[in-house]
Amino acid sequence: MSEHEGWATPGPAGLVALAMACFGFYAVLSGTVTKDAAPILGIWLIGGFVVQIVVALVELKGGHTTGGNVFLFFSAFFMLVGGLENVFKYYASIYGWKIDATLDGWLWLPLLISLILWTFAYLKESSAIMSLVVVLLDVAVFFITFMDMGKLGHQYAPIAAYFLLVAGVGALWVAAAGIVNTAFGKAVLPLPGPFLK
Repeated sequence: MSEHEGWATPGPAGLVALAMACFGFYAVLSGTVTKDAAPILGIWLIGGFVVQIVVALVELKGGHTTGGNVFLFFSAFFMLVGGLENVFKYYASIYGWKIDATLDGWLWLPLLISLILWTFAYLKESSAIMSLVVVLLDVAVFFITFMDMGKLGHQYAPIAAYFLLVAGVGALWVAAAGIVNTAFGKAVLPLPGPFLK
């Protein structure tokens, strides 16, 4: 039986789901796996959607505007749409369906702009490591957006891949610190304070 009143934050689970997506996209963008892995990535992203939608709702209920809203749009677009689209694009390529995937970049553009503008809230409210994760995601999403739009060549994919990989590792650190530090009731795994006071 829990000693806590109300619900504990599921934020660490959401960060693990984010890390899973970052590692998966790293593998695809870096060429570590072939494009034939797209349906598997898609299914895992849909699983991440389930985790992140729960996190978003609980965080919003707890009054956490920044994290709740970011998890909400990440759950919908990064996870659910990304997952379904990976599966769809894979089968479209097999069956020769003609699709104009450059629309992806245009649809990612408002997400990129929002993420960049909301980064300032992370710099003020979150640990330095979480803020760094968001900045790394800003850079990765920038390259993915403009590659999908056709404005940047896919030779930039490794840059996005490595930024995602490092962001994923940072998300795992923040998630672990949230779980371990709560269990011990003290800072076992350090989380430096916000960049902005």
